[in-house]
Amino acid sequence: MFEKAKKNGTELLGKTNRIVEGTSIIGDIVSKADFRLDGELIGNFTSQGKLVIGSSGVIKGDIICHNADIEGEFQGKLKVLEVLNIKATARIHGEVAVGKLSIEPGADFTATCTMLAHSNQVIMLEDGKGSE
Repeated sequence: MFEKAKKNGTELLGKTNRIVEGTSIIGDIVSKADFRLDGELIGNFTSQGKLVIGSSGVIKGDIICHNADIEGEFQGKLKVLEVLNIKATARIHGEVAVGKLSIEPGADFTATCTMLAHSNQVIMLEDGKGSE
């Protein structure tokens, strides 16, 4: 009589995957939910949510996600579509592309950095309503 409507990702809100300290993964991770990594990942990471690399966390590979907080170590290519927060304990080496960037004093940020164009600005310019 009643059917459950299919949810488009909202059932994952508030849920976080977790890789604890002392765990090493060699391979790629794809996740729709938020993710916290306190262990080590050698491979690529893709998420539609937020990635948190804890102070003991290490990722060597490529990352694509919507938001990220980094306290640990990252080496590779990093693309954060919205906000990247780099904490004072972070060590970042590689290439970074972000929507918005926040770096605390003391962080080791040895990377090329590119700011991504905001999608709403692109839409406004396509509509002819951009700045003159």
